[in-house]
Amino acid sequence: MAGESWKIYWNEYAKETFIYGSEISFHAKDDIEFKNELMSPGVVIKRWFSKVNYQMMRIEPSLPMIDGEGRYHICLDAAAKPSGGLLLKLVFYDRYDAEAGSQIVRDGEAVFQCPIKTFSYEVQLINAGVTQFHFHSITITELTDGE
Repeated sequence: MAGESWKIYWNEYAKETFIYGSEISFHAKDDIEFKNELMSPGVVIKRWFSKVNYQMMRIEPSLPMIDGEGRYHICLDAAAKPSGGLLLKLVFYDRYDAEAGSQIVRDGEAVFQCPIKTFSYEVQLINAGVTQFHFHSITITELTDGE
């Protein structure tokens, strides 16, 4: 049985987006077309945060607050050529913004549990050999006992 669920979209804020040589078309809130023929694998295309410095970035956090005791399912909804050309990376930080752990999500979905000392986290969309894709959303669902 699933608990709360959150959908994360790609906002038009460009500071945390790889824009060098990229063509980004915002067709709808849940349909972003991204093209970049020259981007090398391993590049972080987009980042989402659970904690931000509003004075510096002028945006609100786009990720839900989660706790270190819960288990969660994350799912990427994107159409990429080649399939499997996108990865998600979860990076967890402690209260002093030091990295407390990370997890790579392959095949578009995974179950994760953040380290107990996690204070905030970020999700990174990483190029794994793709030159173009349509991004729809990322869904994070809280898992309850028995799943």
